[in-house]
Amino acid sequence: MTEIYKLTATELAPLIETRTISPVEITTSIMERIERLDSAVNAYITTLPELAIQQAKNAEAEIMNGRYKGPLHGIPIGIKDNKYTKGIRTTGGSALLKQFIPDYDATVVKKLLCSGGIMTGKLNMHEFGGGLTNTNPAYGNTRNPWNLEHSPGGSSGGSGAALAAGLATLTTGTDTFGSIRVPAAMCGIYGLKPTYGLVSSYGVAPLAWSLDHIGPMARSVSDLAIVLNEMVGYDPNDPGSIKAPKPDYKEKLVKDMKGLKIGVPSLFLQGLEPDVEMKFKEALSYLNSLGVHIIELEIPELELATFANYVITTGEASSYHYERLQQNNEGFADDVRIFFQTGIVTDTPQYVRAQQARRVVANAVKEAFEQVDILAGPTIPITAPKFQEDIVPFNIEITKKCMPFTAPANVTGNPALSIPIGLSTKGLPIGMQIIGKHLDEKLLLQVGALWDN
Repeated sequence: MTEIYKLTATELAPLIETRTISPVEITTSIMERIERLDSAVNAYITTLPELAIQQAKNAEAEIMNGRYKGPLHGIPIGIKDNKYTKGIRTTGGSALLKQFIPDYDATVVKKLLCSGGIMTGKLNMHEFGGGLTNTNPAYGNTRNPWNLEHSPGGSSGGSGAALAAGLATLTTGTDTFGSIRVPAAMCGIYGLKPTYGLVSSYGVAPLAWSLDHIGPMARSVSDLAIVLNEMVGYDPNDPGSIKAPKPDYKEKLVKDMKGLKIGVPSLFLQGLEPDVEMKFKEALSYLNSLGVHIIELEIPELELATFANYVITTGEASSYHYERLQQNNEGFADDVRIFFQTGIVTDTPQYVRAQQARRVVANAVKEAFEQVDILAGPTIPITAPKFQEDIVPFNIEITKKCMPFTAPANVTGNPALSIPIGLSTKGLPIGMQIIGKHLDEKLLLQVGALWDN
């Protein structure tokens, strides 16, 4: 049998259901791998070996007694450390919360555990989600498994790195201005930012309430579909939660794409590293060979998305962290403190202008979808950069390069999927982003499945 850590949830589930392999065997293998390798990768802030093994034993007993719950039953899942976990510290990647222990589970955590998932631990992240590199002075930088000198992306960097290194079978992420898609692209895995409100954010420490999205990260599209099936659903505890139809995202992932229209905004073709440009063109050529129509689009309004995303994020984040910024300013990492302080000086007219820009972007994207079914571009214009000692200019530089590509889907709330489409000449992953209409996650997964070999 292929080594356990290499197997996806889709591959493991039938083996668990038929009792060919046990949840205890799987979990033990993953936890032992974490113990061996995570000192180098640093994907986890808190590991939970005893709890994970106990949950695996419980899952095994349930399955042996004919109570198999479905494809997540017995599957090791890493949880990003901004999601509340009852009785288990939840740091948000910050030294300010190093002793914080919630007394309830986030809705998404509760759903995954009720589905039989095994919690391997709490994953490292950029402090409070406020960056795209996963530099973290409090708990150490997470390293990219493809090259340990490079960033895994952020803020869900621990989630991406854990998957790339085989330190979890599935992971969760959050995305406010690219925090699922950036590490997915840099770590060579799949990351889905669902439609805003489709997955509850209750019990997730916010970065910006009106922009935060919760979603799955995985090594296959079918795995994303499995997790999304369990994550979605209306939650009255979350003011942003929406009531929406609940399709089976795993069903009919293989689809004839002939006649599909994919639009490529010109903004997404600017400032690309040569390897990124080459791999993206190869991906478009592949889609075209399947009968997909590739249409170049001009959507100049997309240039407003970075402004809107930045002002709204910093404004809402500084509001949430206002007391901490006043009382313990030095408790934040330098880059995150500066980022949040920017929000304090954001005046009401500027915030209103950002919200107006947001609406302009949303309307322009809605009009574009009258011409095409999907928008596409490189997830980000770069490959994973080497860490730099001075984290402030490093994080500013990476954020400045990536946000024009990721911000549009955050300010509009549209679903977006990052797909691994190959490696650079230096052996670093490259991602392609596809953006769909609201609640069109199923189509995004079907397109992503074309690369899910």
